[in-house]
Amino acid sequence: MFEEQHAPVFVISVAAELADMHPQTLRQYDRMGLVTPKRQGGKQRRYSQRDVELLREVQRLSKDGVSLAGIKRVMELEHQVSALQSRVRELTQEVEQERMLRRDEQRVFAAGTRGDVIPSRRGARIRSSRAVVLWQPEQ
Repeated sequence: MFEEQHAPVFVISVAAELADMHPQTLRQYDRMGLVTPKRQGGKQRRYSQRDVELLREVQRLSKDGVSLAGIKRVMELEHQVSALQSRVRELTQEVEQERMLRRDEQRVFAAGTRGDVIPSRRGARIRSSRAVVLWQPEQ
């Protein structure tokens, strides 16, 4: 799905029609860096479905009175937020994987009959019958 949305398939005239804009407007947005299509060998612009959606968003913001410089800033911030959300998802997965790996390694501590500390792995039976569990990590 992601690849389909980003596949550069539309020539400028088709993209302009889909976005209900003039092709010259698309060229201007490209020069400004608002919506930058992929280029074919002969420098022909090829727009993706995602590019067309961005063009519609630019048009909507423009109709709401936002300047082109403001639109560019909004789009940069949206891109930054999207990248940060993606990074948060990656880090959350890493933390969860680390928790799963370490869950079996967590230790339980017990006091021996002479007051000594007896480390043990979670789920392992403590050999001394008089040992008292002092601390066990939360699950």
